Amino acid sequence: MSHPLRILVVDDSKVARTVVTGLIRNRRPEVSFLEAGDGRSALALALAERPDLSILDINMPDMTGLMVAEELRRQAPELRIAILTANVQDATRAKAEALQVPLFRKPAKGEVIDDILKLLAP
Repeated sequence: MSHPLRILVVDDSKVARTVVTGLIRNRRPEVSFLEAGDGRSALALALAERPDLSILDINMPDMTGLMVAEELRRQAPELRIAILTANVQDATRAKAEALQVPLFRKPAKGEVIDDILKLLAP
């Protein structure tokens, strides 16, 4: 029997985390959530818990989401990662592409969450 899906939601805004987890819960009620409000906590949690998917904001204290993604790619390349951000500058997009991490634009809406959840497909 497989374990229930676990998704790590990382954003320095508690409101943003609540919106994302709520949208996912509406679509996938079986999912359990891990949350972090800064990059260092996100990195530690992702490495310790190995969630099925990590959804990272970019602009956060300590470490940006791109820094977290880069370190996860180095230490746990098998982990699925998505960036969900309002920061969609060309340099940001290029860095995400170089890390092979899909980038999704905030605000978190149903269609965006649906696209992110497609990353869980085998």
